[in-house]
Amino acid sequence: MKTSVLSYKVLWLSILLSGAVACSGPAEEKNEDSAEEIKKVETAFSEIKEVDQKMTLTGNVEPLEQNIISPSMQLRIQKIFVEVGDPVRKGQLLVQMDPSQLVQTQLQLAHLEKEFARLDTLHKAGSVSQQQLDQMRTELDVTRSAYENLKENTRLVSPITGIVTSRNFENGDMYSMATGAGILTIMQINPVQVDVHIPEAFFPLVKNGMPVSMELDVYPEDDFEGEVYLKYPTIDPNTRTFTVETRFSNQEEKIRPGMFGRVNMVFETLERVTVPDLAVQRQQGTNDKFVFVVEDGKVIRRVVELGRRIDDFYEITGGLSAGEEVVIAGHAGLLDQTPVEVVK
Repeated sequence: MKTSVLSYKVLWLSILLSGAVACSGPAEEKNEDSAEEIKKVETAFSEIKEVDQKMTLTGNVEPLEQNIISPSMQLRIQKIFVEVGDPVRKGQLLVQMDPSQLVQTQLQLAHLEKEFARLDTLHKAGSVSQQQLDQMRTELDVTRSAYENLKENTRLVSPITGIVTSRNFENGDMYSMATGAGILTIMQINPVQVDVHIPEAFFPLVKNGMPVSMELDVYPEDDFEGEVYLKYPTIDPNTRTFTVETRFSNQEEKIRPGMFGRVNMVFETLERVTVPDLAVQRQQGTNDKFVFVVEDGKVIRRVVELGRRIDDFYEITGGLSAGEEVVIAGHAGLLDQTPVEVVK
């Protein structure tokens, strides 16, 4: 009986010890887990920087001037002296039309001038009436006008210095205005022009002569310097924008009409809060941008408003002050109020 009682006590003691061990195990694991929940992060401080208030606008490069070279009447083309891509200067002969009509009209004009002189002499002698003289004068004036018109349309010269950008006819072709195309197209490409449309809020800030720059996809390493040439004086009521003509020097003729340009305009320089771009996170499925601010050993999830990106920094326009410590590395697993340890 005594042995049974002893065995019974030993059994209960074993059960109690097992329970104690079982209870102590999870507590130790919980403490270990708590220690592991402290995330290690790298940080930087938001700071004030001088930031250019810049706007980027898009537009297509256009020639400063464009001229269609063609006669104003139907004539046969005798010779075209230039090809597409050729540079031309103002006053240069580009196209010679068939001069047959010009020669014929010139002979007719010379005959009428002699006839008018003869009738004028007879009129002074009283042998020819004033009406006859006036009729001859009218015929002479009409023929002289036709001659000048043919003279202008037989030798086609360039009205500008530029480059040939299209040729639509060949030597010997009969030119007709019904085709709707000129013989040649000449463009002046130094300088070039880009028209941009700016929101009306910036109307007071844009001045003629203010500097601008342009980026072109075909020349990613180059910035082309230019200026505001003309600010239109009215606002488009449909788009609430106004048009600005910008011009860019093109001495090397790298810029060509039709290229897509991004025109940068700097209005003023202001002091703004900035953070490294690594600090800014994006909420999936939304447009929210946020940073993790370190306060008292924990991170606070803070939604921010972004301005422009400048190199490897973001301009912050709302939600953050200068001098706040933000996480730039170690974002994985961070939530609002997560304990962190800042490492260098």
